Amino acid sequence: MRGMWIIFLGIISTSCWGQACIVHSEADHLDVKVCEENRNIPSQLFAEGFCKPSLKGQKVTVSYAEHCPAGAFGVCSNAHVDNMPYRQDIHYYGVAADERFLQPFCAQKSQGVWIKP
Repeated sequence: MRGMWIIFLGIISTSCWGQACIVHSEADHLDVKVCEENRNIPSQLFAEGFCKPSLKGQKVTVSYAEHCPAGAFGVCSNAHVDNMPYRQDIHYYGVAADERFLQPFCAQKSQGVWIKP
């Protein structure tokens, strides 16, 4: 039984401290899903800061994974985090028409490269 408990704790720790987090936010007329994949952000900062958004008036759910799932319509690769030396890949899911806003934001603000998977 003790061995099973150790395996269970290992699974929980892996899922809680994965290198990607999927953030799904919902509100009236809003349904957004993104996945942030860590490149060089310290693990604890990534999990406790980047993966815990505070979005007023929105229901937010966060899940963790080793990598972002397939199915994104676009990825801002190597996106720079403002005022920090960190980089991440941001995967966008949902409304593909949003690419017209997200692609320029990726290049100009995040200094990333837009990729269509």
